[in-house]
Amino acid sequence: MMLPLSLEFFPPKTAEGSDKLRAARKQLYALRPEFCSVTFGAGGSTQSGTFGAVSEILAEGVEAASHFSCIGATRAKVRDQLAQLKAMNVKRIVALRGDMPSGYGMGGEFQYASELVEFIRAETGRTFRIEVACYPEVHPQAKSPQSDLQAFAAKAKAGADSAITQYFYNADSYFRFVDEAHKLGIALPVVPGIMPITNSSQLLRFSDACGAEVPRWIRLRLQSFGDDTASIKAFGLDVVSALCEQLQRGGAPGLHFYTMNQAGPTLALCQRLG
Repeated sequence: MMLPLSLEFFPPKTAEGSDKLRAARKQLYALRPEFCSVTFGAGGSTQSGTFGAVSEILAEGVEAASHFSCIGATRAKVRDQLAQLKAMNVKRIVALRGDMPSGYGMGGEFQYASELVEFIRAETGRTFRIEVACYPEVHPQAKSPQSDLQAFAAKAKAGADSAITQYFYNADSYFRFVDEAHKLGIALPVVPGIMPITNSSQLLRFSDACGAEVPRWIRLRLQSFGDDTASIKAFGLDVVSALCEQLQRGGAPGLHFYTMNQAGPTLALCQRLG
């Protein structure tokens, strides 16, 4: 049985990108996603693009979740954005601290995602279902695995409904994280984030930047294929579908696919998974 699944997109920067994303979404809707989420740039820098894509997804008859980052934001600005989302009939928010825009001081009235979750709950009650992020392999800026778990616990306590993980390629890290969260009394469903492997240099660069571990055996195999895209994609499909099967057997509550605005890799994975 296929697990419930959700899909993530980023707001395109060009008209051509928007057309490509519309075409990709149309194909991916065949998977009957529970919802589609749209990312939010550093300091809310892509807000209009995010809200525009969310509004299109809703018009296409699919539930949409807006990512919402609070770094550098004031309470007044967040209140205003929440009112906009409510008026658009958005029912889900992915609440994040967000990344610093470059050359930017801390600023803003929120320091942590847990403060944003608390604020959304206080302002809007149960209007939104709130998803938060978590890091089975530890957030790159966390002082320790324990402090990272405590940050997750704070988001749960503030009123989050469920969590989506950073992507990973080692299922043990996910199961251990979930066990440790349960020991702290965190009962939120933790949905694994899944990143298809289609391009080795991009994946390795991206993973180094966001603190996701690419196991050495995967890294070496990818490097050994050089520019042989077909081999990279075939190997990636084997590795990631095996990971999804392991997660499914271990009781993961769903799968969240980082589509990178492409239909092919996610469709191939889901076909392989039946």
